Amino acid sequence: MSWMRPWALALCLSTLGWGAAEAVDDPQMATPQDRQWLLPDLPPHPDDNVPSAARVELGKMLFFDARLSSERNLSCAGCHSPLYGWSDGLGTAKGFRSKVLGRASPTIVNAGYNTIQMWDGRRATLEHQAMGPMESMDEMAMNLDALFAWLAVNPAYRAAFAAAYPGEPIDKTTTSKAIAAFERTVVSNDSPFDRWLRGDRLAMTASQVKGFRLFTDPNKGNCAGCHQAPNFTDNGFHNIGLASYGQENPDVGRFAIKPVPSLKGAFKTPTLRDVALTAPYFHDGSATTLLEVVAHYNRGGAVRTNVSASVKPLSLSNDEMRDIVSFMEALTTPARPFTLPRLPAN
Repeated sequence: MSWMRPWALALCLSTLGWGAAEAVDDPQMATPQDRQWLLPDLPPHPDDNVPSAARVELGKMLFFDARLSSERNLSCAGCHSPLYGWSDGLGTAKGFRSKVLGRASPTIVNAGYNTIQMWDGRRATLEHQAMGPMESMDEMAMNLDALFAWLAVNPAYRAAFAAAYPGEPIDKTTTSKAIAAFERTVVSNDSPFDRWLRGDRLAMTASQVKGFRLFTDPNKGNCAGCHQAPNFTDNGFHNIGLASYGQENPDVGRFAIKPVPSLKGAFKTPTLRDVALTAPYFHDGSATTLLEVVAHYNRGGAVRTNVSASVKPLSLSNDEMRDIVSFMEALTTPARPFTLPRLPAN
């Protein structure tokens, strides 16, 4: 499985140390119930897109190649960069000719574990999502017929597609499959929190352990009500009372896809894996720090119109809020070497 490195390192599910953890009532240790937060070692994949080294490498090339945009200056990595936790560090994304878009670029970290994609859930799978930005006139604005014609005459890409999907055409299906195969290798599963779950009692500080208990306590932070195990998302949609929803003509989010009144202003619960790397936060980029995020929820949101029932004042102390932030900072997998692909010549 060497082709899965470095972004899809498998979890070591060793049981060493669990017996001692269970025998001693140690508040610094993870409990058996806490182990529900351990991620499966690799994301699932569809039967018609079984990962292989050739597919992952092709997808990586496509993901980082700006020639997949109409003006040949914006790649998928332009909005989902490893330098910014596989996001872009902007409040809201920039697309075609630097057009400012209405939503933040979501991270692709652990997107392979999601059961629905994008802030409004308009795409179900990574394969279904992969070509959307290329086709969008607001984003990469690419003519797909022209793209596939260029890929087919480029010797290096032609060979890469033949190795990855032998006997299949270079088209929307194989291109989206390759990109999805690469995206499934962008995995965070070796954070201090993960090591703590596997029995290393010193992997998290006392403050971080307190923060985790507050995070999961339905009578305190109740963060886990939406940011559920193991990938810190329920794959659901919630109006969390952001100030932008109180403005004229607000972004209605999921309601535009599924016109149910309760979904007006509702957006997908994002994963919190590697969240310390992906500021600013929320779909509109309106929070610059994790403490601002926790403070927003502690107030019960900024706008109460159509807000989800779970968003209500929490009465957390300043110390408790800081402990929750400290815990979220423990969800980052340490930086690992990442090699950019060698892109084919024109």
